[in-house]
Amino acid sequence: MREADLAIMKAVTAPALALPASLVLWLLASPAAAQQVVPNERNIVELRLGQRILVDDGSCPAGQIKEILGSQMTTSGVLRTRKCIPRLGTKQKR
Repeated sequence: MREADLAIMKAVTAPALALPASLVLWLLASPAAAQQVVPNERNIVELRLGQRILVDDGSCPAGQIKEILGSQMTTSGVLRTRKCIPRLGTKQKR
């Protein structure tokens, strides 16, 4: 009788846990998918490995924007790689 009760409890709680777990994963992934644009590089306090941040400081040619990439892990932290990439969309006034 005990094993049957455990089987019923597992069958009931497994789907109930799947939805909140998938919601949490979706919420954690959403900010990572959003592209961040900052006015200057000093505003980037913490850069994670693989993270890309766009910097609109006017240092790149017209039609391009600077991309900062956390490219490699070193003993002193994440190595920043800088390059100019094509600007997608129109520049928005702030």
